[in-house]
Amino acid sequence: MMKPGHKLRKSLGRRSFRVSAARASAVTLVLASAVTLSALPGTALAASQPQLPFRCFAQIGVDHVVFGPDSFFLPSTVQGPTSFRENAGPTIVTYPLYHGTSRGRRVYYVITDASDLSVARALGVNYTPKLAQAAGTAAVQDSTAKIWSGNGIAFPASVDFSPTRILIPSATGFPPAVAQPGAVGEPGYSPLVRVNFRGRTVVLDASQIANATGQADKIVAINPRRGTVSYRETDGCYDDESVHYASFDSSSPVAATIEDVTYAPDLDAAPSPGCADAAVVSANCARESLIAFTDGQTGAANPQRQGLNAAILDGPPPLNILQEIPEPTSQFDYSPMWDVHLETWTGAAVAAGLNVRQTDFSAALQQVTDGNATGFPVGSPFGPSGFIVNCPVVSLDVNVSQ
Repeated sequence: MMKPGHKLRKSLGRRSFRVSAARASAVTLVLASAVTLSALPGTALAASQPQLPFRCFAQIGVDHVVFGPDSFFLPSTVQGPTSFRENAGPTIVTYPLYHGTSRGRRVYYVITDASDLSVARALGVNYTPKLAQAAGTAAVQDSTAKIWSGNGIAFPASVDFSPTRILIPSATGFPPAVAQPGAVGEPGYSPLVRVNFRGRTVVLDASQIANATGQADKIVAINPRRGTVSYRETDGCYDDESVHYASFDSSSPVAATIEDVTYAPDLDAAPSPGCADAAVVSANCARESLIAFTDGQTGAANPQRQGLNAAILDGPPPLNILQEIPEPTSQFDYSPMWDVHLETWTGAAVAAGLNVRQTDFSAALQQVTDGNATGFPVGSPFGPSGFIVNCPVVSLDVNVSQ
């Protein structure tokens, strides 16, 4: 069953980020009521689930569930089946490895999401109807391919995996002094591609991960003969739980370098910045919102570490906070096209020791309302930061005690 108070917290989180001063007190009162009605589930969880330096929480009293094509329709503890699997960590996900072409060159790719439910079920991937809203924009490659399995996509553009990734911290870690992505998409490249699958037109999230120029840095093992590829996962936070996802692409060269993924600037054309922020999400919206702190606590052994600065100085992950995942209470808000919102602690909040790890989207948003955090750089309005990261979700540690 869904956790008590879960629907209430979700409805509170889905609102405009630019909270006016006149509305701040009202929002605070609503949030206070939510805490009372939900019997403090998030607080109780935080006390019972010890935070880990490189994961939101320890895997104690949880059901580890993998997302799948029916996740929007099933209870959070009954998900799958999928075409991919994880190690026991979970730190590595193994996907089916597909092969196709790009202007006559062989390419290898994975498929993680599909905009059509029947196609998602056939491929064993996440059902993400929002991806269809990006069709017709530069964020989607149009392929002439008519495929009957995952193999055979003809991509108009591919990726150069030959560059050397260079990431040199600044004094504060973020923004880095130097950031050079280790993989760069050709002009027109995007992981999103529109194809004809068994007679259905569908937008797939099909990130290319290897070709003659090399392979993605996060590949752990690749076996073209067996048709599998193992890929390093990234840990994040969702609703006071640990979520695990795979990062493949970003429209920002700095974010692509930090995440060690492909630089794909055409993803910025996906509609549209801030479209997922309103109380009623626009019908023409291919994105979902994500909060990334820029100046959280650092330290490899510090259970409060979080932020892009921590990812640069200590090593990944930054422990970003997702607004929604594929689940019944948020139909159909999830998208792997994360609209990044940079959040920065104020100097006063840091001095007061308020800059502790945030593990829930609404709670992180409340820090902005309370004046403890702003956009980036500090003092800037909080909202969309102008770039996307393509991070399909893989699994979630569901707290069954709630």
